[in-house]
Amino acid sequence: MVNKNQKNFRYFDIILVLFVTVLLVSNIASSAKIIDWGMAILGLPLAFDAGTILFPISYIFGDVLVEVYGYRRSRRVIWLGFFCLALASSILWLVGRMPGESTWQTYAGDAAYSAILGGMSSGGIVLGSLAGYWSGEFSNSMILARLKVITKGRWLWLRTIGSTLVGELVDSIIFVTAATLFGVFPWSLFMTLTLTNYIFKVAVEIGFTPLTYSVVNFLKKAEQEDFFDKGTDFNPLIFN
Repeated sequence: MVNKNQKNFRYFDIILVLFVTVLLVSNIASSAKIIDWGMAILGLPLAFDAGTILFPISYIFGDVLVEVYGYRRSRRVIWLGFFCLALASSILWLVGRMPGESTWQTYAGDAAYSAILGGMSSGGIVLGSLAGYWSGEFSNSMILARLKVITKGRWLWLRTIGSTLVGELVDSIIFVTAATLFGVFPWSLFMTLTLTNYIFKVAVEIGFTPLTYSVVNFLKKAEQEDFFDKGTDFNPLIFN
């Protein structure tokens, strides 16, 4: 018999790479720009960090991973993303402390680097990103895995949206709170960034539900896998 934990999959590595790429790019974009679409929701301006556009896609990949491959493999991917994000932040911090070449200083300079990429390597946004990502992704994965067992694999839309409602709320509150406490964002934007981040991320999850269905159905057939987390150890501190 083939041990399921040793089974090789054709598309798992592709999803892992896409997941980590989206995670890294979204965090760099978050420190680079705050977007304002000139609209308001309940009186709050629709303004959010640019990474919010991409970050919800990582949750969609997370949903696909749990739904097809199970929580254990998803947990490993979440930890890999965590380490890659920490490594990227460390590198950007180190580069920011290196002396800049004189010509580069005239057309760009350390001030520009700090303004655009400094946030990605500053304590506030790094701690906020890591804590929010870790807490949100694991909340999302645990709830999705448990709901799959409870619903006996039915109502995928309920599981993906329900888990996202919790995971994105945890992520948004922790990320914006930490970043604001460390001065990355002003307190005047706290409610705006928290609510608009959350609303936009959940809206993306809902809007992408048909695509999630298509991807999940394709992978289940291609991989011959539809994992149910019965008896799974949900401890998020385990790496494998």
